[in-house]
Amino acid sequence: MIRHNDSQRVVITGMGAITPIGLGVKEFWAGLKNGCSGAQRMDEIVQLDGVESKIGAPVKNFDPHNYMDKKRARRLGISTRLAMAAAKEAIESSGLKLDSEDRTRIGVLFGNGIGNIEVLVENQETWRTEGARRVSPFFVPMFMPNAAAGEVSIEWGLQGPNYGIVSACASSNHALGAAADCIRLGYADVMVAGGTESVNLPLTFAGFDQARALSRRNDQPEKASRPFDKNRDGFVVGEGAGVIILESLEHARARGVRILGELAGHGMTADAHHITAPDPAGSGASRAMIMAMERAGVSVDEVDYINAHGTSTPLGDAAETKAIKLVFGDHAKKLAISSTKSQIGHLMGGAGAVEAVATMLALVEGIIAPTINYETPDPECDLDYVPNQARKANVQVALSNSFGFGGHNSTLVFRKFESQ
Repeated sequence: MIRHNDSQRVVITGMGAITPIGLGVKEFWAGLKNGCSGAQRMDEIVQLDGVESKIGAPVKNFDPHNYMDKKRARRLGISTRLAMAAAKEAIESSGLKLDSEDRTRIGVLFGNGIGNIEVLVENQETWRTEGARRVSPFFVPMFMPNAAAGEVSIEWGLQGPNYGIVSACASSNHALGAAADCIRLGYADVMVAGGTESVNLPLTFAGFDQARALSRRNDQPEKASRPFDKNRDGFVVGEGAGVIILESLEHARARGVRILGELAGHGMTADAHHITAPDPAGSGASRAMIMAMERAGVSVDEVDYINAHGTSTPLGDAAETKAIKLVFGDHAKKLAISSTKSQIGHLMGGAGAVEAVATMLALVEGIIAPTINYETPDPECDLDYVPNQARKANVQVALSNSFGFGGHNSTLVFRKFESQ
């Protein structure tokens, strides 16, 4: 039976993360606090002849067999394997006892920007060189962008709402917001929600590079991602997955679990401006932030921190700064703002979920991760970007922004949990 309750509070009880600076939330957080960079030269592991940018931020030392059996791993694309690993950590950390839960009331939503593109490329080459009969029968279910949502659902027998969201780099931010709404609308009591991406292929590097979206600071890969710095020249392709366990407050209280925080609001808009460039006026992004705060019942003066989209592109960072100023006015100068993409690169479909984990950790731990590589101030980006060093802070309310090709804007509001 569907039980609609738009005022239902949605809380966070578990998190998982597989990132370029750590496998698991504990390693990821240690890397963030210490200002580590996951960027490196990629031309030793990816064929990048003719591609100007040679930089990426891959997940390191990931063994899928630590999270699933060999047969299962063989039938999954890379981004789905990462999603399964992050989901396993999140579910375990939440303390959910699935055998005693009504699994029809537990759903799965995942954001993914492209899907398991390596599966498409590999099977296309197989078809070209060996013929149609050699194409894998698992090609379609491995490649499809909704594979992560489906496979996580199957692995744990979760029979509630289940679908994938594709909105480029806003995908997993949208997924978390939609998952919270599934709980508020009564479709589920618990949602396993997140995002994942892996696109370490010559084709994707070439495509982004031809669009001049990537940094070409090849001689210093660890310094290539430099959000809001005057000398930024593009983003770094990252890889990874993040998962958050969302529950109705009623359900979390009934099982006596530790509540990490609250997903209080979500806003989403479109720029309707250009397929890849942001609206330079920041109007769409600003409306997403306003909408999210209105749904959360939060005023501009209550916000302490923004985990920025902050991709390290000249247009994007300037537009986001302008949007923040439009929304917050004089309070913008008092906000702490940082971009974790400076450390882990741009995870695209996985970005919003991993950044949501980082935002939640700021609330729980009282520490804001820095924007590393911030060296030269830009007159167009003149706010407090928590440069180079982590900062202790009493964060009560935080925003997490994600914007994607297509003009998609999505903002989440996280709040420190209070029982009243």
